[in-house]
Amino acid sequence: MIEAPSRIVVVGNGMAGQRLLAELDARGRANGVLAIGAEPHPAYNRILLSSVLAGEATLADIGLGDRDWYASRGIDLVTGDPVVAIDRAAKTIALASGRCESYGKLVLATGSRAIRLNLPGAERAVAFRDLSDIERLRAAKAGSTAVVIGGGLLGLEAAYGLAKRGVRVALVHLMDDLMERQLDAAAAKLLAREISARGIALHLGASTDRIEADAIVLRDGTRIPAALVVMAVGIMPETALATSAGLGCGRGVRIDDTLRTTDPEIHAFGECAEHRGACFGLVGPIWDQARALADILTGRAATYEGSSVATTLKVSGVALFSAGIVREAPGAETLVFSDPAQGVYRKLILREGRLEGAVLYGDTDGSSWYAAAIAERRDVSRWRDRIAFGAPVEPSKRAA
Repeated sequence: MIEAPSRIVVVGNGMAGQRLLAELDARGRANGVLAIGAEPHPAYNRILLSSVLAGEATLADIGLGDRDWYASRGIDLVTGDPVVAIDRAAKTIALASGRCESYGKLVLATGSRAIRLNLPGAERAVAFRDLSDIERLRAAKAGSTAVVIGGGLLGLEAAYGLAKRGVRVALVHLMDDLMERQLDAAAAKLLAREISARGIALHLGASTDRIEADAIVLRDGTRIPAALVVMAVGIMPETALATSAGLGCGRGVRIDDTLRTTDPEIHAFGECAEHRGACFGLVGPIWDQARALADILTGRAATYEGSSVATTLKVSGVALFSAGIVREAPGAETLVFSDPAQGVYRKLILREGRLEGAVLYGDTDGSSWYAAAIAERRDVSRWRDRIAFGAPVEPSKRAA
């Protein structure tokens, strides 16, 4: 066992924790790292859980590395034995099994947990978060009824996956627009039309009052049959371990630009962390954090100053992308191309010639260029007359 002064311990073996291990391995520093996961399996691609539910991927497809992957790199992997306490003075951690380990640098990658609404009968609801949830959802029989509560990214993917399995699905969303944080009203209407065409009954602007044995009941008295209820109303950073250790926490575990917590020997990143008041639940920012943290842990000069967030929806046949600001803002210009008959909608938001936001529906051509332009705050004013139709091509590239 490596002694505490140099040992890196990573608490959490989800996508974030595994990505950090891969980044450390690329820098020749994975050997001797201890990685601890609460789930019984090595890390897997949580993003593809909806594809597994829909029958478009298998459990084998979503693994991010078997136990041999860790062993061949000298990583000590512990699964199914969560960390329950941190002793900062002694620089040790305690696991649920009673095992105790020392650390030199501790990394918290504890992720997030599903939010559960405080409703009568809420114990009946299944979350849409991990492999155990997927197994329960996959047990739903074709022709049975299900209600998904939540019309954000996860709720739509859960509804689509169940519908693909032949389940009769209704989706209940508190807001009038689906994915209201990522889409404007026009794009949300196109999405609602497409989701309805998949046979999913939408109840928008609706609030759930209670969950009964075989149905849910809305506040207006509407009763919707439901042999299965899925609650997908959002996630919350998992901060219990950090809080019990006395680390500074807001919505997430507070970190600075070097991804350090209020204890300089403890770092945090991923969905559990709060950086400059922001918490991220998407892959792009978490990968940015993993790269920066791997540099810092291997003695390289690096900082993390934030990320631009881009969203795509994993529903077969639905092309959707959004990044940055998605609704009109004071002092900003809005460029729109709309072809409702073809289900195409493209909206860009500019301020002083710089791209600040993009919503693409039905045609996501150029999405990576738009995402980079937003992240880098590029001046795009010279392409203003054509930028809504696709990513601009420089004359030299056009000639090539």
